[in-house]
Amino acid sequence: MPSTTVTVGSAVGLHARPAAVIAQAATETGAEVTLAVAGEEAVDAGSALLIMTLGAAQGDEVTVESDDEAAMKVVADLVAKDLDA
Repeated sequence: MPSTTVTVGSAVGLHARPAAVIAQAATETGAEVTLAVAGEEAVDAGSALLIMTLGAAQGDEVTVESDDEAAMKVVADLVAKDLDA
């Protein structure tokens, strides 16, 4: 499955608000998209709760994976953005 690695941009990391925004966008793409931090199991990007379990802080690298490259780009761009700004 194609993947890209991005750096978490949100000052609070992938916590409640950023996770909710990312999950909503992932769901709206209609594609399966996963997120993972190094050494951990990938989680469904369509679930805010699962995104928060990653514990990804600002500056951490997250791997975004999907067979749908457009969906992968949408999610990767959001992970890299400061969604609390």
